[in-house]
Amino acid sequence: MMPSWSLIAVWLPLLVVAAVQTLKMAAFSYVLGVIAGLVIAIGQMSEHRLLSKACRVYIEFIRATPILTQLFLIYFVLPSVGLALPEFTAAVIALGLHYAAYMAETYRSGIAGVPVGQREAAQAIGMTRTETLPYIVLPQSIRIILPPMVNSAISLLKDTSVASLIAAPELMLRANDLTSEYYMPMPLYIIAGIFYFMMAYPLSLWARHLERFARRGYASAHSVSR
Repeated sequence: MMPSWSLIAVWLPLLVVAAVQTLKMAAFSYVLGVIAGLVIAIGQMSEHRLLSKACRVYIEFIRATPILTQLFLIYFVLPSVGLALPEFTAAVIALGLHYAAYMAETYRSGIAGVPVGQREAAQAIGMTRTETLPYIVLPQSIRIILPPMVNSAISLLKDTSVASLIAAPELMLRANDLTSEYYMPMPLYIIAGIFYFMMAYPLSLWARHLERFARRGYASAHSVSR
């Protein structure tokens, strides 16, 4: 059964508001993931074995467990130790910490892709290891890091839908609520899917552009080195 245009006109404003909440959730989670991922990546490459091992264990744990499990741990288990979080905050933390593990690996591969000679040259002019990373290595690794980071943003945006399971305000929760009210799941989920596509597709185009940019940069750097 297809809904009337008047019914769609009732749904759309509610879904638009929910889509904005989804974008906010994705943005906050992404910022958390970018910052935490960098910290984890640096810790993983640290010369302190205990810190490096702890970061590695964290990455492996996150990658080996479903994001839904991590969300439930934060939202349902933390209150048992006196730390109850609002649904939106719990979703942001769960998504951010989940993607931090993957971004840490992205950072690590990007840093590893910078020629060793760059580090040696920095040290030769008197720069310390602490100074070399932010001023020499990270700026050069951006070309390598950016495409997978944008792809992570696309995946994170889609994964915000799991937050509906703890009643966090976002697009899928609103679509589920409207489905329960109007008993029209197919058109509502189709509209929700269109919203997700409209939010994710520009990021997908940007990711393709960055991948081409990275390939051109690699080719020019390779030709110069030869």
